[in-house]
Amino acid sequence: MTGTDITGTANSGTAPTDRTPLRVGLVGYGLAGSVFHAPLIAASEDLVLAAVTTGNPERAAEARAAHPGVRVVATPEELWEDGAADALDLVVVASPNKTHVAIATAALEAGLPVVVDKPLAGTAAEARTLAALAEERGLLLSVFQNRRWDNDFLTLRGLLDEKALGEVQRFESRFERWRPLPKGGWRESGAPEEIGGLLYDLGSHVVDQALVLFGPVVSVYAESDVRRPGAEADDDTFLALTHAGGVRSHLYVSATTAQLGPRFRVLGQRAGFVKYGLDPQEAALREGLRPVPGGTTWGTEPAELWGRLGAGESPLTGGGTPVESLPGDYPAYYAAVAAALRGTGENPVTAHEAAAALDVLEAARRSAREGVTVTL
Repeated sequence: MTGTDITGTANSGTAPTDRTPLRVGLVGYGLAGSVFHAPLIAASEDLVLAAVTTGNPERAAEARAAHPGVRVVATPEELWEDGAADALDLVVVASPNKTHVAIATAALEAGLPVVVDKPLAGTAAEARTLAALAEERGLLLSVFQNRRWDNDFLTLRGLLDEKALGEVQRFESRFERWRPLPKGGWRESGAPEEIGGLLYDLGSHVVDQALVLFGPVVSVYAESDVRRPGAEADDDTFLALTHAGGVRSHLYVSATTAQLGPRFRVLGQRAGFVKYGLDPQEAALREGLRPVPGGTTWGTEPAELWGRLGAGESPLTGGGTPVESLPGDYPAYYAAVAAALRGTGENPVTAHEAAAALDVLEAARRSAREGVTVTL
């Protein structure tokens, strides 16, 4: 298998080298902060949620109720001004996309390692500037690409490592939903500064996964539409990527799909792999379930949801052999971050990798706007 190395240099800053939990300041307590980051941080034996930033009184109350003893402040600056940075070992940025660069920059300049939710920035140039700042300061800068630890993705990586499909020719990846009515908010805003729309939201995931599996991209073609009445940002987008190694990736992100396609359909010279359904971890987190260190059921799914490997007959009519899904493992991301901060592991997702994905997203936006194929 050819692909992008998912490790990177781990610049740790001044994190403790013993097993004392690392103190985390979380910026933002909306969907990303409350559903993903805070629970995963709190469930980690290596981390402790020390502070949360939100200017919303209701969210502040929710944070205090869910995480007793957490310090809640109104602005990110309160986490590092006037010597407050000494009380933290890591800042996690889970605020709206348009704030990512400014907050990450301020935290790094205050001497704090940083995790930033995807997308790291609005442009690849901004991402590389942040990477340079982190390297200059000798600090960790990592990007939360949790879908690298989805059960289906881990299973597929295992099959590719085993060369179970032979040489891969086509990779189809779908992150589709049926949401015929817009929900509103900044994620669906058409204002360019908000960095909203599905291309930069779900597209950040499917592009990152394609790069990890099959390596650099040499050309990008995209179609991007705003289909729902009242919608402002793209809600139905398709990308066709040609990788340097010859694999073609077809990626779909949509909120307007009345009949959902397979999450993965991967075609090789010897066999194909088809997997329906989404990894169960997001749904579990939304329901208030939490991973337990040493537990055996987190991220698992029933056998009827396993993907199928084979050739010839469609999996929908019984073709192929079931492949047991590996457990999804979002906690592994923060375990890797903690190891990187202690100097015992590598950065699980580097800013340079995020910049490479943003190169593709920017090319896709241009391709869809101009109706051209963009060469990278």
